[in-house]
Amino acid sequence: MDLILCHQTADFDSLGAAVGLSLLKKGAKIVLTGGTHPTVGEFLALHRDEFPLIELRSVTPENIRALYIPDTQKSDRLGQAASWFDLPNVTNIEVYDHHCDLDSDINAAQAYIEEVGAITTVIAELLQQEQITPTAFEATAMALGIHVDTGSLTYDQTTSRDARALAWLMEQGANVKTIAEYVEPGLSPQLQVLLQQALSALKIIEMRGYKIAAVLLKTPEFVRGLSSLTSRLVDLTESDALLLGHEYQRKGSNKLAIIGRSSIRETNLNQLFTPHGGGGHSQAASMTISTEKPETVFQELVDSLKLQIPEPPTARDLMSSPVRTIRPDTTIEQAQRILFRYGHSGLSVVDAEGKLVGVISRRDLDLALHHGFSHAPVKGYMTRNLKTISLGTTLPEIESLMVTYDVGRLPVLEQEELIGVVTRTDVLRQLHQNREESNTTDDKTPALTSCLLPTLKSRLAQPIWQLLSCIANEAQDRGWNLYIVGGGVRDLLLTEDDKPLLLQDIDLVVDGFHRAADDRSGVTLANTIREKYPQSRLSIHGEFQTAALLWHKDPILDNLWLDIATARTEFYPYPAANPEVEASSIRQDLYRRDFTINALAVRLTPPRKQEFSRKGDLLDFFGGLIDLKARKIRVLHANSFIEDPTRIYRAVRFAVRLHFTIEPQTEEYIKYAIDSGVYERLRLSDRQAPALTTRLRAELKYILQAEYWKPALKLLADLGALRCLHQDLQLTPQLWWEIRCISRWLYYLDPENQLQHWLIRLEILICSLPTSEREIVAVNLQLPKDSIQRVRQLDQIATEIIPQLPKKQLPSEIYQLLNSYKYVGLILLGVRSSPEIRKILWQYLTKLSQVKPILNGNDLKELGYKPSPLYKQMLNDLLAATLDSKITNQQEAEAFIKDKY
Repeated sequence: MDLILCHQTADFDSLGAAVGLSLLKKGAKIVLTGGTHPTVGEFLALHRDEFPLIELRSVTPENIRALYIPDTQKSDRLGQAASWFDLPNVTNIEVYDHHCDLDSDINAAQAYIEEVGAITTVIAELLQQEQITPTAFEATAMALGIHVDTGSLTYDQTTSRDARALAWLMEQGANVKTIAEYVEPGLSPQLQVLLQQALSALKIIEMRGYKIAAVLLKTPEFVRGLSSLTSRLVDLTESDALLLGHEYQRKGSNKLAIIGRSSIRETNLNQLFTPHGGGGHSQAASMTISTEKPETVFQELVDSLKLQIPEPPTARDLMSSPVRTIRPDTTIEQAQRILFRYGHSGLSVVDAEGKLVGVISRRDLDLALHHGFSHAPVKGYMTRNLKTISLGTTLPEIESLMVTYDVGRLPVLEQEELIGVVTRTDVLRQLHQNREESNTTDDKTPALTSCLLPTLKSRLAQPIWQLLSCIANEAQDRGWNLYIVGGGVRDLLLTEDDKPLLLQDIDLVVDGFHRAADDRSGVTLANTIREKYPQSRLSIHGEFQTAALLWHKDPILDNLWLDIATARTEFYPYPAANPEVEASSIRQDLYRRDFTINALAVRLTPPRKQEFSRKGDLLDFFGGLIDLKARKIRVLHANSFIEDPTRIYRAVRFAVRLHFTIEPQTEEYIKYAIDSGVYERLRLSDRQAPALTTRLRAELKYILQAEYWKPALKLLADLGALRCLHQDLQLTPQLWWEIRCISRWLYYLDPENQLQHWLIRLEILICSLPTSEREIVAVNLQLPKDSIQRVRQLDQIATEIIPQLPKKQLPSEIYQLLNSYKYVGLILLGVRSSPEIRKILWQYLTKLSQVKPILNGNDLKELGYKPSPLYKQMLNDLLAATLDSKITNQQEAEAFIKDKY
């Protein structure tokens, strides 16, 4: 066990550095050795589950191998954890600090002491050197460390390195709004006086779950820096929107300046101030006017702002449903397995009547397992004093409950029935989405991120838009939500505004309200659409009953493939298995996907009464929009490639096709999964091979038949991903030449692609393996029988042909030797042979094999020969003479036959 120790009363720099170290030291856990600053505690109350934190009391000292200590060199600041330094099993201790004037009393093997404003800066630099990319949450925690310890880059000890590190973290998605909630910048003496006046005069109202604040300050002259004062007031009052008015005199006239700040995404301060000559962004704007009635104008603007305030999201919008529950007598070990299977952070406990009696968290289970109580029932460890919410509980109320009581799961009850659960993750995803949308400030982006339906309608062909509208209406009539997900949304956001969107493969997901949609909702919807579009072909596939509608050779919807599935979650029971799926919510459905750029959805149905989400909203819980802009392929889960190796090939396919790059951390996950040897074990497993290879063959086909197959294959080789097919498969210079050579041959020999070029490219890859391994790989990939036979017999064919071929002098002799062998087998042999043999085989494939006898059976009959088995010999002799140029026309052919027969 490797541990990262935060000093007692941990501040943001200590925490931020620890979070960064957990990325550098894979598998290391963070331990808070004794309390935190209040603001750090508030931050962790919401974000704890995003970081690898464990309790001090959960640590078994005998299992510790290494200790990493950020932001201190003194053992007395680590409490009882300081005693771990002397343990014989601790083989490595490293210290990271930015206080160069301190004497360390920790006997560290390595010490990183740098004179910078924050130690988090040093950790950020190390992450950049190792090309490790933090998540948005991790980047936010690290950015807070730099902000707080440098006074937002204003303290004397701040260096340019701090600024560069902070800029890099911002590029990785550090959330400015979250940082602003926990950072307190300094104010000038004059502004501090005005701050006290503002706090005394500030008026705050609660409206639809939001806090709206307003204050009008009067000074003789204009005061600079009121923007900072406005931000400080927002922080101190925890307001969601604030208008600060400043009344002053200039050249004998009354002036009114107003500064506005809002974190409510539906508000638009720019729109509010523009009629008065002001402007800015939707969430931050200002204005200055001359007026004889400043108080009246100010109040009118406050009233106008109130009209913009929307209904906040409620538990109805945020919750996951149905709820995964267990009984009180479920063992700790069983509960832990359920958590692992479904990726939850806790479970609801219900009695035999289904009544909620408790909640047990991952931390509760970890402690019980640590103390050896794996077989004990959960009822002895679950929390019974529960905080619950109703469908109408608003997001601000939910957030307040979680922070106040440090709970990560709030059950949703309706008439004492458990119908859903809202978790920290649900809240964070919603807040992250709100903040990402509120941070979009250019004129074009809001139209894309706030409501995509106008964009969809304008770019899609009218028949496709009408089809989607029809499906959305049918879903709405049944009380279901409908979303377009995945590649369609990705391509919409990538396509330039003035270009039509050509979609031939559309994925739709049905999400029921509570339990209104069952596992067959997608099928039900597809059957209804089939009745309205009888020219379509309906197929239902998979044990989860996913429905597909295909319009083949249809004059209006030609070759459109439409998938309709119920929102679902999935679990891989073992690496590379087919996933087990269950009905779930749209959030869980997006969470199960492969890459952030594919975990996007647009809502096609309108909201219900009191529902927060709007028609056309973009759902982006994992930073997919950021990665689209950065043109990066980022995986959603660290174990994603172990669960399903075909995602490696999908990552390469998307990267090459879209001209994206695979971000460094995702590339590390790929290499780790391959180096672990898991694919070699799978290849030898009868149980797992079919599940793996069916999907792998499909991905190989996508890649090897695409126009971009060359760079894709090179990238697969660079990542070591060809080892997913066989541990010894490498793209050597010779093999790379052979596969390009066979592609050139196929281009000339089979321009219509009747031989399936992708399959022959795959065969040449397999043929580079030892003879004994080729058939195993081909069978595992479930290739056609002809392909399996070719790769198995290629060496035998070479043994039969190659020694004899140079001895054949006449074209007829070459033809006679090669005619009994199959065309594709000779192509494979040709590119793997010497130049001399290759030249002869090329001559045969391009010329000799195309030669036909000048006469046929009817001609022989007209010459007076009675039909008999001798016809075959006569025609063969005629073909040989033609090949050897002994005869060149029909007259010579007839003379040849008459002379010989």
